[in-house]
Amino acid sequence: MPRVLTVAAAQLGPIQRSDSRAAAVERMIALMREAKAMGADVIVYPEAALTAFFPHWFISDDREIDSYFEREMPSTDSKPLFDEARRLKIGFHLGYCELDYATGAKRRFNTAILVDKQGEIIGKYRKIHLPGYVENRPGAPFQNLEKRYFEVGDLGFRAWRGFGGVMGMMICNDRRWPESYRVLGLQDVEMIFLGYNTPAHHPFTPEHDRLGHFHNELSMQAGAYQNATWVVGVAKAGVEEGVDQIGGSVIVAPTGEIVARALTNADELVVARCDLDLGRSYKESTFNFAKHRRVEHYKMIVERTGAIPPN
Repeated sequence: MPRVLTVAAAQLGPIQRSDSRAAAVERMIALMREAKAMGADVIVYPEAALTAFFPHWFISDDREIDSYFEREMPSTDSKPLFDEARRLKIGFHLGYCELDYATGAKRRFNTAILVDKQGEIIGKYRKIHLPGYVENRPGAPFQNLEKRYFEVGDLGFRAWRGFGGVMGMMICNDRRWPESYRVLGLQDVEMIFLGYNTPAHHPFTPEHDRLGHFHNELSMQAGAYQNATWVVGVAKAGVEEGVDQIGGSVIVAPTGEIVARALTNADELVVARCDLDLGRSYKESTFNFAKHRRVEHYKMIVERTGAIPPN
């Protein structure tokens, strides 16, 4: 009997600085209701879905920075999303900016959570591969200051049992690194939820611009195939505070094939029925790690060839 999970990728159009969290949540609830009407079991929202993506500009006021972060989850503004999910009996994945005081000090993370059909949080992930830089670069059309505003995630790449399978999470730049997928693949992950905010223009490497959509899909297709897992990549897209962000939200099968793709840069729902057993034949043959993966030989090859191992 196949294990079919119907998944909705809920791409969001731009959220401007003047837009309230409540307004963003209203848009997400509208997409959630549409997803439920289409039979979805879980809906996937983008990275930092509650506000404009503030790392694109330099902020010196600590209080203003903190205004983009959630001190608890659910927060007052996001609680209606949890309530509606519980009423509809649909799960969801949500990216947001997290302010954490658990250690006694203030810490900021780029975070995502996985919520079950009862509205309960069953998993949390904090972004590990932070792109960009720390210092302001005056004169740039926009910034990429994630390294300034966020700490590197400290929860690792974990997988959770939920929705009848093994689920994992990544955020944006994590998708470009094979290690992200492989750590989850070693936990027998069957579906990865991944939100992103990706500019169409790269001010300091403009030669990359024409390949933005290609590299976005390439990284997710390769990760899906090499680890025999579904990947659900969901964008916040369109021109947000002057920054043009790519859309291209996709649902990728364990075969590496794209089975569904967004066609706009606006709020858009992309739905697919995903057989969680589709990757099983690859896990048992081509990508049977126990039989074919040879980690112990990597160091030996470096030593024999005289190659310098990476730092």
